[in-house]
Amino acid sequence: MTETIAYFCCVVACAGFGYKLIQARHTQPVRRMWFLSAFGMCIAGGIMLLTPAMENAVGVEEPIGSLLNLAADVLKIGAMAFAVAFAHSLKLGEGKRIGWHALLSWVVVGAEIVLFFLSDSYRVGEHTAAGPGRLGWFVAYNVLFLAYGLISLLTFSIVFARFARHADPGPLRTGLWLLVGGGVSALAWTFWDVDDIYVLATTGAVDAGEDTLSAILAALSVGLAGAGATLSVWGPALAAPFRLIGLYRTYRRIEPLWTALREAVPGIALDPGPGMPGGVEFALYRRVIEIRDGHLALRPYFDPEVPSAAEAEARKAKTPEARLPATIEAAALAAAIVASGAGRRYAPDDIPATYLDEPDIAAEAAWLVEVTRAWRRSIVVGRIRDRAREAELA
Repeated sequence: MTETIAYFCCVVACAGFGYKLIQARHTQPVRRMWFLSAFGMCIAGGIMLLTPAMENAVGVEEPIGSLLNLAADVLKIGAMAFAVAFAHSLKLGEGKRIGWHALLSWVVVGAEIVLFFLSDSYRVGEHTAAGPGRLGWFVAYNVLFLAYGLISLLTFSIVFARFARHADPGPLRTGLWLLVGGGVSALAWTFWDVDDIYVLATTGAVDAGEDTLSAILAALSVGLAGAGATLSVWGPALAAPFRLIGLYRTYRRIEPLWTALREAVPGIALDPGPGMPGGVEFALYRRVIEIRDGHLALRPYFDPEVPSAAEAEARKAKTPEARLPATIEAAALAAAIVASGAGRRYAPDDIPATYLDEPDIAAEAAWLVEVTRAWRRSIVVGRIRDRAREAELA
């Protein structure tokens, strides 16, 4: 059952690579996308050739059985070659020569074919064995495959890890790290053949098909690489629910500050009716605007001495430097609400209002989350509020 799921994942990922090739043909260099698609198709094809269904369909009698193994290994070599070619096409730029690895890949394919026939290998049930006196050739065949795979997939993983480390946070960086994960999984899948070489050298035979863990690692490799390569296709749709959840969390996190301002300046909020007309994004936009309207309505009541006093209190309370501006803002707002309730003005009503040159609701909402955190949790805000109340009573 596990192997069937792994094979199914390979088929799905293979289809995804093909779709990506069609979808990106007008936006991405065709040659580069062929490299990536060919990687997924070759590795999936190499595994599919060794499935019980394929063996039952074509039979495993000689020479068909051994040729299936050879074809599967050649496809796997092709997958690794295309993976490195794709990595180098990004590193070197489209249209430039891939270089030494392309030549190495052709040499390895040729050498593997020669070594395979020199080994005179044949199928015995579910195992492949070397011909009489030909064990050395068959061991060399498997060692060469392993060495080539480790070199190729290590190169692939290193190249994409370098890209991912320097990429800006976002879908591109996520896609690159998924590709790195695919390369590491393929590296583990290839390295898993070490025990096969030991078994072959000591018994003269090796399993002809993929074992369960090997199939899972290969499917994981194709799945991660396919996910990274097609992130631009499915990423936005998958991210949409998480984005809405994030917007709703922000909406609720700034609610205490909004409630305090609505109580101090009731005119800032209009009854929106039940639910969230316009959706959560519009509701958050409205709440941010209403908080800013309340802030502007209170501008005559801001004591110019509060910011310096709040900063001194914050430093005394060892408030982290990153939270200092939001703490000062929250304290100044708390004191202004107290002054508003007492009718104490520090500036005329017609002082100019200031706005951001380029309003950014996302940045503003993130800032208000920090101010609300200070509003609810900072002892500095409480002290400044108490001080303002004592001044009004005095």
